[in-house]
Amino acid sequence: MNPHSYNITVRRADFDGELFFEARVKELPDVAEYADTFDEAYALAIDTIETTAEVFAEKGKAMPVPYEPADDFSGRVTLRLAKSLHRNLAEGAEQEGVSLNQHINNILSKIVVNPRPMRAGI
Repeated sequence: MNPHSYNITVRRADFDGELFFEARVKELPDVAEYADTFDEAYALAIDTIETTAEVFAEKGKAMPVPYEPADDFSGRVTLRLAKSLHRNLAEGAEQEGVSLNQHINNILSKIVVNPRPMRAGI
């Protein structure tokens, strides 16, 4: 069992006014490790995967296998929008001098790459 095969995400977030790195393991949804640095959080997640595998083995339980994401995405999405949102996006695309498709793609890419906590009214 290779703990590095598991899907570990590490994010920096504010928890009760303090900044920490939180590591989560997709295959073990109850696992959350917190540390002061990215590397520490990742290392804690690896250690937790190894420890969990040992405990599961001792109890005769099967360890969840690493999730392998499907590679069969076409890149195509059909989407229904409110007319007002459609209009706002189309106007934004025109202002940027790009297609509506490219404008939506740019917005989504920015949100996915640089996620920020949502605030009321946004």
